[in-house]
Amino acid sequence: MTQAPTFAVISGAQVHDAIAGREEQVIGMVEAAYRLHGEGRTVNPDSYFLRFPDRPSDRIIALPASVEGDVDVHGIKWISSFPGNVANGIPRASAVLILNDAGTGYPFACLESSIISAARTAASASLAAATLADRRGDRPRRVGFVGVGLIARYIHTYLAGNGFAFDELGVHDLSREHAEGFQGYLERSEKGAITIHDSAESLIRSSDLVVFATVAGEPHVHDPAWFAHNPLVLHVSLRDLSPEIILASYNVVDDVEHCMKASTSPHLAEQKTGNRDFVAGTLYDVLTGATTPPADKPVVFSPFGLGVLDLAVAKYVHDQVTAAGNLHTIPGFFHELKRYG
Repeated sequence: MTQAPTFAVISGAQVHDAIAGREEQVIGMVEAAYRLHGEGRTVNPDSYFLRFPDRPSDRIIALPASVEGDVDVHGIKWISSFPGNVANGIPRASAVLILNDAGTGYPFACLESSIISAARTAASASLAAATLADRRGDRPRRVGFVGVGLIARYIHTYLAGNGFAFDELGVHDLSREHAEGFQGYLERSEKGAITIHDSAESLIRSSDLVVFATVAGEPHVHDPAWFAHNPLVLHVSLRDLSPEIILASYNVVDDVEHCMKASTSPHLAEQKTGNRDFVAGTLYDVLTGATTPPADKPVVFSPFGLGVLDLAVAKYVHDQVTAAGNLHTIPGFFHELKRYG
């Protein structure tokens, strides 16, 4: 007889404790998930966007997915993006994630997922930065951050956890207060020179690695000449760059079909050209050597964000919390378990 299913709730504090200081392990899990995805051992349907006619900047997104291999789980992330939260002193994004048993389909855990989302995003960006830079033959020593919220902080942490060391660090944000706050955060761990730039142009021209982590809804960087020094660009927020910049660059995405929607910069470039020839390949293609980034063009990584990555990190967190004996199950969560009462 099958054991009665249980259901657990894992708090943000538990998630944080499970992954803090384990950047290498999380990056390894994200790479493994990318490889499973590239091998066709995942299911990652389109994300579903819940939008509001009277609040066009706000959205809640559903990311269902399934992963085989060591992860062996189904699930869904439900993540909201309300940019107005930032002005009220709380993060833009909030999220929960449900894990479903691969055999029975029963949900067995609900996890606070804003930290999982930030960690998998940062791990993906760090993995891409290391892989692309190493394939080009040299790791950047000058980094610039455009947009300085939670995601930027996690990306910095994961870059450091993946062996990056910087002589110069640039910061640019529309809010001077936020830029100064991020500068203060960097000063606690970095020995390199830290500069707040008044313009995105100044930051980009003085950086070999550029991280876009903004809440921009449409392109605000338009001039390809700003990238004439051929930097590596982590285009995490997806909508910062004009089609002209995308078309002048060597473009790598996480998943081509997913990236070509929702008015991302690559989507706008596709609409402008009528084709996808400007996409060199996926991160999986770079990992497996199917494509190699050049040194004489800007290299742009635009990750749409795959639910399979969230599941891989969430399953790891669940296993860590369980192993530590700290899993909080909800007694009687499933009540009707007998077919005829």
